[in-house]
Amino acid sequence: MNYKNKTVMVTGAGRGIGRAVAMAYASEGAQVVIAELKREIGEKTAEDIRREGGKALYLSCDVSREAYVAAVVRQTVQAFGSVDILINNAGIASAHTAKFYELSVEDWDKVMNTNARGCFLMAREAAKVMRNNPDGGAIVNISSTRALMSEPDTEAYAASKGAISSLTHAMAVTLGKDGITVNCILPGWIETGDYSELREIDHNQHPAGRVGVPGDIAKACLYLTSPDNRFVTGAQLVIDGGMTRKMIYEP
Repeated sequence: MNYKNKTVMVTGAGRGIGRAVAMAYASEGAQVVIAELKREIGEKTAEDIRREGGKALYLSCDVSREAYVAAVVRQTVQAFGSVDILINNAGIASAHTAKFYELSVEDWDKVMNTNARGCFLMAREAAKVMRNNPDGGAIVNISSTRALMSEPDTEAYAASKGAISSLTHAMAVTLGKDGITVNCILPGWIETGDYSELREIDHNQHPAGRVGVPGDIAKACLYLTSPDNRFVTGAQLVIDGGMTRKMIYEP
């Protein structure tokens, strides 16, 4: 999978999954745009890529705001000439633990606007460019296994991720005629902190025998956006070590 001279935009690429995805594309020869709201961590990802000989540009972006999104896509085209791949990774879970009866409309809107609206806006603006590419383009939306199953008091986050999954298959149908594939990944437990601090039970409860790492998601992005895999569109790829297929009974 050689991505030399391909322009890849990754939102929320300052840390965790987004950072790993950006680094993976850069290592494959892509020129990567780090679309990140927080300048310090966004600049660090870009600098780390350049330090390793890759091409990267940091652009400040609030994905929930239409003007910001349009500007970052426009700046990307100005810098690199086009947009070939978009990874919609940016997201928040500020209301993730809010109790249902105390969940405010403001928190609900903040999560939905960042996660679902942001995904739509970025895809719409990037697709306007991709449809003029000789080879079209590819979009990957990062959803979550929370789109399929839940713990208590996670309504806003679950709803936003469910929206992303539905938006994915809708856009796949709409954008197919323009040569654009649209897929989504549903990560399970992907540890972005200190992996060494995880307990044995954390790993053993997964049928795969371990908790996931950001690199697991990066590899899937590379697969879904490869020109060799353009028959794959509208797909929802669950990457959770088998947890959503595990039958659990209370003791």
